[in-house]
Amino acid sequence: MTWDFKIQLQGLPGDQAAAKMIKHYDLPYTLQEFEKLNVESQKGKWTQAQFLPGVKELLLYLKKDKKMPIALCTSSNVSRFEGKTSHLKEIFNLFDVVITGDDKRIPKGRGKPYPDIWKVGLNQLNQLYNKTITPDHCLVFEDGVLGCQSGIRFGAYVIWVPHLKAYEHLPPPSEVLGEQGEVLKDLTEFNPNKFNLG
Repeated sequence: MTWDFKIQLQGLPGDQAAAKMIKHYDLPYTLQEFEKLNVESQKGKWTQAQFLPGVKELLLYLKKDKKMPIALCTSSNVSRFEGKTSHLKEIFNLFDVVITGDDKRIPKGRGKPYPDIWKVGLNQLNQLYNKTITPDHCLVFEDGVLGCQSGIRFGAYVIWVPHLKAYEHLPPPSEVLGEQGEVLKDLTEFNPNKFNLG
């Protein structure tokens, strides 16, 4: 799959991404057949997934050093999320809350770029910590355009870290983020002091 098409799929709930792929490539599969083949082809690679530069260090810093409430809100369904992360539990267990794309609290058809997944995640964090954190006090870290749009609609400040191979196919950051975010090459560039997290 080429990056010009892949960036259109990033952040979509699984069934929407699958439907888009079937249509784009004119594949002779039903949604269920395609999803089964897709999972089978990816399953063997999931345990090879590793953190991108700066991710592990930032999570450890935010959770262990700063005791920040943190949530992970992914468009992946729960089984795919578990498959991709089961070998990295030490770090993924740092998240107070994990919301997956198939969470029943997210209305059908309201995946990214809609902000619902972030609202569910923040609501759960607020319940867990007995706080009233508002979206404008949240940072959203995203790799895809739809996720960035979702974070902005939510009302958070967005840190966009696109895959290096995607850059040439992306719209200008100002079109996606406006004044409500910034682009980083990787998370080693993240400056906690800018957000009073130092």
